[in-house]
Amino acid sequence: MTTAKLVELIIGLADDKKAENILSLNISKKSSLTDYFVICEGTSDRQVQAIADNIVEGLKKKKVSPLRSEGIATGEWVILDYGEVIVHVFQPAMRQTYQLEELWKTTRKKKVETDQEVN
Repeated sequence: MTTAKLVELIIGLADDKKAENILSLNISKKSSLTDYFVICEGTSDRQVQAIADNIVEGLKKKKVSPLRSEGIATGEWVILDYGEVIVHVFQPAMRQTYQLEELWKTTRKKKVETDQEVN
């Protein structure tokens, strides 16, 4: 599976569980750690866990498993490491505290538009 396809699948799976403020960052030219970050948020610990679980289970169906994961039990900040793509699922306060987008602000950002209705 290509990295671009993996990013696309992750975004779709996060959106399926109503993740908000989904962003993909191409950091391939800035880091040897990974090629992309996908960053999104859920409004509660349960939603963060549901988003992360949906990503893990959806990708398992495609025979892709994370190399490691952290934070699922607490649901404040979940990290899913898929090698070339690292997923960060935050609660809003945690996302604001760590501001990963700002740490990587010189990278190419792509705000993801979904078909969610905003009230």
